[in-house]
Amino acid sequence: MSGIPNPLTGKIAVVTGASRGIGKGIALELGAAGATVYVTGRTDTPGRLPGTVGETAAAIDAAGGVGVPFVCDHRDDEAVQRLFQQIRDDHGRLDVLVNNVYNSPAAARWLGKPFWEVPPKAWDETFDIGVRSHYVASVYAAPLLIESDGLMVNISSPGAQRYMHNAVYGVAKTALDRLTADMAHNLADTKVTVVSLWPGIVDTELLQLVPADAQGQRLVTLPGEGTFDLTQAETPHFPGRAVVALANAPDRHTRTGSACRVADLADAYSFTDLDGRIPRTD
Repeated sequence: MSGIPNPLTGKIAVVTGASRGIGKGIALELGAAGATVYVTGRTDTPGRLPGTVGETAAAIDAAGGVGVPFVCDHRDDEAVQRLFQQIRDDHGRLDVLVNNVYNSPAAARWLGKPFWEVPPKAWDETFDIGVRSHYVASVYAAPLLIESDGLMVNISSPGAQRYMHNAVYGVAKTALDRLTADMAHNLADTKVTVVSLWPGIVDTELLQLVPADAQGQRLVTLPGEGTFDLTQAETPHFPGRAVVALANAPDRHTRTGSACRVADLADAYSFTDLDGRIPRTD
């Protein structure tokens, strides 16, 4: 990983769904590396969970980058198109797109349920936000990324290869990884790199609602998957550091079309989480 201070100064990035969670962690790390980061999301006023696009943008400024809040419902194709037109008008370039937006609170309702207890509307919710929205953003971002030999990162999951959470979740993540591979195929004659990124268990604001027990452990049980101590989980900054490492990596194009575990990238590019660990929780 580059030791150059602020190696992404002058670079333009978009992180979708960055009011909180993994998206926020990625946006902050891109900002800390000097990038101008467009932060998208629906949340512009605080709700049950902390975090707004404006707060993330302000934190990017404080980290050394430039944060640009853009309130956007990613089910609105025209709003997404306006985002990338604004970026072209303002900067004439785009270097990094991170497709992260996902409705985790909605998906949490169906954790561990067999498919016959997961209603069809859950399929629509998962695919509309977790797959289709990534496709739409990629469609409008691609011309800019081609011009800048850019990087596209789709936030996926090991659930693309093994059972996690429920059948709908796994099928959606498999579809997203297939989308990554096929977009890389279409972009093979360019220098754009497209990867899926697999974080492990990430201690987001939603999971921070889990209290500590008398031993100081914050245990969460995922039906059919096991019990996990969230004090050992990744912070949202860890996948963010993976994105920064890829953005700076001279060999990143060798990974195009593939799915990359965050911990494996940490080994390859010598970065850690905030506490100096390389968490392996997937």
